[in-house]
Amino acid sequence: MSQRFNLRQIAPDGYKAFGPLYQYIETSGLDRRLVDLVFLRVSQINGCAYCVDLHWRDLIGAGEDQRRLNSLVTWKEAPFFTARERAALAWTESLTNIAQTGAPDADYALVKSEFSEKEVGDLTIVISLMNAMNRVGISSRLAPAA
Repeated sequence: MSQRFNLRQIAPDGYKAFGPLYQYIETSGLDRRLVDLVFLRVSQINGCAYCVDLHWRDLIGAGEDQRRLNSLVTWKEAPFFTARERAALAWTESLTNIAQTGAPDADYALVKSEFSEKEVGDLTIVISLMNAMNRVGISSRLAPAA
C-alpha cells in the first residue's frame, strides 16, 4: 500500500496546529505511560498501523512490560492493569466508538471515580487528539517502516 498524501507537505500549517495539543498534554500532569497506553489503544481500535507501531515502540522504550502491551486488546479480562488504567481505557473505548456508545453516564462515572474533573478533560483531549491523528494516518495510508 502506498502513501496517498503527506499532510505535513500539503497542509503544513494545519498539521502544525496539532503541535500545541501535544505540548499541552505533556504539561497536563497525566502520566506519560498512561497517555501512551491510551494512544496505543485508540490506534488499535481504529486500525492505524503507523500509530500502533509508533506508540508500541514508545512504550517499550519507556520500559513498559511486553506482556501488558500484548494484553492491551484484552484489558477487561487481563489482570495487568490498575483501576485507574481500566477507567482510562474504558473512557478511551467509549469515546473512540462514540457513534455506537454515545459516551454513556456509566462510562463517565467510572472515569470520574479515578480521575479529577481536570484529568477527565485532559484524558478526553488525549483520546480526541489520537483519534484525529489516526484519521490522518489511515486516510493518507501512512505505514510504519518495514
